[in-house]
Amino acid sequence: MATPSDWIAGARPRTLPAAVSPVLAGTGVAAFVDEAMWWKAVLALVVSLALQVAVNYANDYSDGIRGTDDDRVGPMRLVGSGAAPAAAVKRAAFLAFGVAGVAGLVLAATTAWWLVAVGLVSIVAAWYYTGGSNPYGYLGLGEVMVFVFFGLVAVVGTTYVQTASLAAGDLAAALAAAVGIGALACAILVVNNLRDIPSDTLAGKRTLAVKLGERRTRRLYVGLVGLAALAVVALAALTTWWAMLGLGFLVVAARGVRTVLGGAVGPGLIPVLASTGAGELAWAVLTAVPLLVLA
Repeated sequence: MATPSDWIAGARPRTLPAAVSPVLAGTGVAAFVDEAMWWKAVLALVVSLALQVAVNYANDYSDGIRGTDDDRVGPMRLVGSGAAPAAAVKRAAFLAFGVAGVAGLVLAATTAWWLVAVGLVSIVAAWYYTGGSNPYGYLGLGEVMVFVFFGLVAVVGTTYVQTASLAAGDLAAALAAAVGIGALACAILVVNNLRDIPSDTLAGKRTLAVKLGERRTRRLYVGLVGLAALAVVALAALTTWWAMLGLGFLVVAARGVRTVLGGAVGPGLIPVLASTGAGELAWAVLTAVPLLVLA
């Protein structure tokens, strides 16, 4: 029987900044270009957190039944370790999807019903990342999914549900924030897959890291951090130069960059997951605060 602490570990709390950050960034943009609607921001946060947890449990289930997690270096997996039955982990994933769906329906009902379609696509994409007979996460497309759904969709969607506007200026600012958040969310996945290159190769999981190889994957990680820095400059140019405070995220992210460039492997890369997530959260906070204050 899995303990409560096992279930919490299975939800992969180190990845949750990737769910909080887009809502913070999107709300900051919404406040600057129009106004923040805090109850909608809270609902958007529920959607984002629930989807992140759902993805984590879904990946645990799908990778576990395939045997991909049988020889894993990283944190414990519920199915792969035998701590919880696969069916129970699958139910947990769908329960989290359900929570996201309910909160999303409220946002759609109070904003625009076409958002239901966006939500359904997000849930389908989350499940088939490692689920189904031909998961795209096994084909090297996981980073695309993360950038699109935990970057573009999450940030722009958070801004839109609060402003109900797709005006060019508003959209440009939201997209700049989305690129920064999406780049760092991708960096979390990249370092996760960098750590798992040996086990994924043996399991036949052709992640982008497996395809690129270790050296180019390390360069990709650094490039994504650099892209996030450029996005801060773009956002500041579109809103206020006080948003340049967001470059402070580099102080946090630098630890991960040094570790990755230093050639760390296996368990040595686990702390980079936390530092990258913290860097993404710092990016969101340090850019959102000036936008909120000057709104």
